[in-house]
Amino acid sequence: MSDIHKRTLGAAATALLASSATLVCCVLPAVFVSLGAGAVLVGLVSAFPQLVWLSEHKIVVFGVAFVFLALTGAMIGYARTLPCPIEPAAARACIRLRLWSSRIYAVAVISFLLGFMFAFLLAA
Repeated sequence: MSDIHKRTLGAAATALLASSATLVCCVLPAVFVSLGAGAVLVGLVSAFPQLVWLSEHKIVVFGVAFVFLALTGAMIGYARTLPCPIEPAAARACIRLRLWSSRIYAVAVISFLLGFMFAFLLAA
C-alpha cells in the first residue's frame, strides 16, 4: 500500500469537507425556508453566526471547494495509474483505498453540484 493512496483518501475527505460547506452555505437555508422552518434557521444562525459569512462569501466557498475537487480528482487519477503491491494483503488494501477514495470523491462532487444548483441556478 503506497503513500499516494493514503494521501488520495485524505484529499478526498478534505474535498468532501469543502463541498459540505457549499451545502451548509446554500442548500440548508433554502430547505429550511421552503419547509416553513424559518424559525429553525434563525435559531441555527444565532447559534452559528459563521453561516452568515458562508452565505455572504459563497463565491469564495465554491471557488475553494472547486480547487479542492480539481486537485483531488487529479490525485485520484494519478494514483489509479500506479501499480498495487504484489503481496496479496497489501494489494487488497491498495484496492480498498482506491475504492474508498473514489466513493468519497463522488459524494463530494455530488454535494458540490447540489450546492451549486441551489446557490446559482435556482436562486431567483
